[in-house]
Amino acid sequence: MTELGGFQDRVARVDLSDGEVAYESIDEEDAKKYIGARGLGVKYVFEQGVDVDPLGPDNLLAFMNGPLSGTQVTMSGRIAVCTKSPLTGTVTDSHHGGWSGARLKWAGFDGLLFEGEADEPVYAVVEDGEIELRDASHLWGEGFHDTRDALEEEVDGSYGKNLSVMGIGPGGENGVKYACIMNEDDRASGRGGTGCVMGSKNLKAIVVKSNTRMPKPADPETFKEGHQQAMQAITESDVTAPNEGGLSMYGTNVLMNIGEEMDGLPTKNGRYTSTEAMRDAEGADIDAERVSGENVRENILVDEPTCHSCPVACKKEVEVTAMHKGEEMNVRTESYEYESAYALGPNSGHTDRDAIALMLDRCNDMGLDTIEAGNMMAMAMEMTEEGKLEGVGELDWGDTETMIDMIEQIAHRENDLADLLAEGPRRVSEAKDAHDNSLAVKGQTIAAYDPRCMKGMGIGYATSNRGACHLRGYTPAAEILGIPEKVDPYEYEGKGELTAAFQDLHAISDSFDICKFNAFAEGIEEYVLQYNGMTGLDVSEEDLLETGERIYNLERYYNNLVGFDGDDDSLPARFLEDGIPGQGASEGEYCELEEMKAEYYDHRGWVDGVVPDEKLDELGIDLGPGTGVSAGDSAAPADD
Repeated sequence: MTELGGFQDRVARVDLSDGEVAYESIDEEDAKKYIGARGLGVKYVFEQGVDVDPLGPDNLLAFMNGPLSGTQVTMSGRIAVCTKSPLTGTVTDSHHGGWSGARLKWAGFDGLLFEGEADEPVYAVVEDGEIELRDASHLWGEGFHDTRDALEEEVDGSYGKNLSVMGIGPGGENGVKYACIMNEDDRASGRGGTGCVMGSKNLKAIVVKSNTRMPKPADPETFKEGHQQAMQAITESDVTAPNEGGLSMYGTNVLMNIGEEMDGLPTKNGRYTSTEAMRDAEGADIDAERVSGENVRENILVDEPTCHSCPVACKKEVEVTAMHKGEEMNVRTESYEYESAYALGPNSGHTDRDAIALMLDRCNDMGLDTIEAGNMMAMAMEMTEEGKLEGVGELDWGDTETMIDMIEQIAHRENDLADLLAEGPRRVSEAKDAHDNSLAVKGQTIAAYDPRCMKGMGIGYATSNRGACHLRGYTPAAEILGIPEKVDPYEYEGKGELTAAFQDLHAISDSFDICKFNAFAEGIEEYVLQYNGMTGLDVSEEDLLETGERIYNLERYYNNLVGFDGDDDSLPARFLEDGIPGQGASEGEYCELEEMKAEYYDHRGWVDGVVPDEKLDELGIDLGPGTGVSAGDSAAPADD
């Protein structure tokens, strides 16, 4: 058990196969080594075994908060969902904001661990330190929005006041490999197919009911100092300042015009580095400004909801009325995000602002990752153009009417094309010899940062433990925003070490679990003060950074045991030497991946992408058999 502050010292282990629930304490040494949320969740997944079938009953689905979740710490409304990904085969963690993470803490839990598979659909109700399984047969097949509303009435709570609902839509029920878990007002644990795992267990939803019961810090004076310092940094930042900073005013979509101006916005499945380049080359009616945060705020913004303990309010709720196939449709939806708008817009060959809002709403209701859904449709558009989908179906560039319908078709696997796209980029590539059309790394597609422009994102995509991802190590903070200091986005030297530093820092914040956006203002000093103040520990900055390194290495170690190594730390060919050149400021630029990998591995102390046993010993990782690799091993000779 643990007596550290910030913990409830209670985890529910739910065997869905027999409906049994057991309650466990948190091991204090594990809490010290892995913090909580992402770190501790990955450890639980590791202990379940690395060889489990992601969609089998033995795979673990862990919902974890951290020692800072649900506290006074700013932006502490996050929750981590950890599992083995059906999309990539790697360990994955996917987070969402809102109130469910805080509310789970207030309901008396540090985590919920689901294993097994229910015979019939069920949902879980969490309240006052107990969890109960109830029949969900009447909800199976429903979209998330109707599910959420029905459960609010059934559980007799007040949604948004003392009730949170986390659940899946038809995408998760039907095994779409990139199905996500939705939460409250369109917040999502989006990446890696966590909703697909939830669906495989016949678990429709989790309802958490609790009033506000924020944990008190073990060391109030230290916590107060850290909290005041963090608040000052947030309010003084040009990015996070409430009602002034770019993130607060425009949400994440503040980056749309910036990415366009830098020639770093992947467009038309990454063929171009901006919509301007596509417009100039093809005469296309496309312009990133139409789907930018500024345009959204001026024309369709209706509300700016926020998460627990967050003064920034980056979420932008929009309302549009648009015609779809002769029918007038009115949609009000949250989360008009940069990544979602990029994938469903410019990367799919159009910038129809209101159509994107319709697609966002439909993805959320169906429970599909917006990034993967948009990128899969862009991949299909390119394959259609090249004749690789003959006999299966077709999807033309910028065909927003078909895209809107395709989202629901994918979720229900309604036709041959939808059924194929539901499998994700790796399986489509293998089935249709379409590897050159995929923008995926380890089976997960990239985000809205072109690695020909932002070289840190190149090594970041390649070495992310959950497949291509901008959130494992957000180097655009330095490359675009100058945080903690400005670096040249086109320079590749030094990006390996920079990426590793961001990866370790984000492993810490994800394990606390607090929003990454605080890193636009706060640093390791604020992290240490708040962590020590809440838990009562006395760790140094060096200690905490080593903990982040330990968590990142644990994930890499898991992937190594699954079979991943340096060969899998790759990028889509069009971003490399034999790829399509950039345009504008990115003209002639390619991503120097091999040079950055060498620097990155050297800094990490890895051998060809594998964590050597000496590094495991150095970090105190004593799980599993070890990789069998020594730090003295060298790379295998290249093929002649």
